[in-house]
Amino acid sequence: MSNQNNVQKELKYIRLMEDLKGKILSGEIRMGDKLPSENELSSAYHISRQTVRKALSILENAGYVYAEHGRGTFCSKPVHHNRNSKNIAVVTTYLSDYIFPRVINGIDTVLTKEGYSIILKNTRNSRSQEANCLKELLEKDIDGIIIEPSKSQIYCKHIDLYQKLEEYGIPYVFIQGCFSKMHDKPQVLMDDCKGGYMITKYLIEMGNRNIIGVFKSDDIQGQNRHKGYVLALQEANILYDPDKVVWFYTEDRKIHAYESIYHMAVNNYPMDAVVCYNDQIAIKVIQALNDAGLKVPEDVSVTGYDNSYIASSNGFKLTTIVHPQEKLGEMAAELMLDLIRCGEETGNKRKILIEPEIVIGNSSCKKTTCNDNHTSYTI
Repeated sequence: MSNQNNVQKELKYIRLMEDLKGKILSGEIRMGDKLPSENELSSAYHISRQTVRKALSILENAGYVYAEHGRGTFCSKPVHHNRNSKNIAVVTTYLSDYIFPRVINGIDTVLTKEGYSIILKNTRNSRSQEANCLKELLEKDIDGIIIEPSKSQIYCKHIDLYQKLEEYGIPYVFIQGCFSKMHDKPQVLMDDCKGGYMITKYLIEMGNRNIIGVFKSDDIQGQNRHKGYVLALQEANILYDPDKVVWFYTEDRKIHAYESIYHMAVNNYPMDAVVCYNDQIAIKVIQALNDAGLKVPEDVSVTGYDNSYIASSNGFKLTTIVHPQEKLGEMAAELMLDLIRCGEETGNKRKILIEPEIVIGNSSCKKTTCNDNHTSYTI
């Protein structure tokens, strides 16, 4: 029974310590603010003053608070952010698959030459995990953060953590996407609207009129690629039909695109071509079309985006938009170094928009030729 009581007491001081630390990191308790007294904390958390002192002692040792005799306990700015650690944190939605290894390699190549080491983190495109990563990094001695925001189309509830980075003098660079309320922050992005426009226009020029779009709804890349798709249709006087657009979320990306396209195909929905959010989705779409008895590109042309390693295999090559994976990483690292050296003086270099380029593969063809017969078509 005594062991159980000891465990409960331990949990109580840890709970108080983590709660106070979270309020400090979020900015709810700011530098110089006086914390509630021991009596007030004891009453609010229903714990003893001894338990309160234990929690405050841990925070003081970690540099989050300091005590003044006769005055109380105050929030202090952590002293370990000296910006000379030679550590840069790199936070991406994923680490080991798709385009991310090459993006990270580009970042590492530039930073290693300058004597920096990288700390890798991934969020699996989870907003809560992104917040946890930022909280953890705020406790580390780092000189900057290169971050791909999670679900960048959705309102960011933890902007306060980015503000805390600024308060500590830690520069950060967004890659791939950026939250709408932080559009003026340093960033390296693809021109996704133009990319979506270019690849849709190409399909229209190939004689396609019934073009399905498959886009990711919870990140800004998907929204911008969709905008480009709409612009190309409007330019060609093709009526935009929301029923021809399949939206998917991070959580259902592995099944929703496949199921939606398969359902359209088996029900003979008018479909000449499919514009896909990225190469991963394009492969799912091609699988769905094949399972429904349709051939690519003879029956339906399919395009991807990113020109990833999965876009080409065994003579198959997706028509896709080039993503300069390593180059984007290098650009982000160079921008980070500029921010560390020059701060706000980087001026116009703070926002880099990469021009898209289309690569023609054999997953698309001219509509008129394809329909003449299914064994002869023009790429």
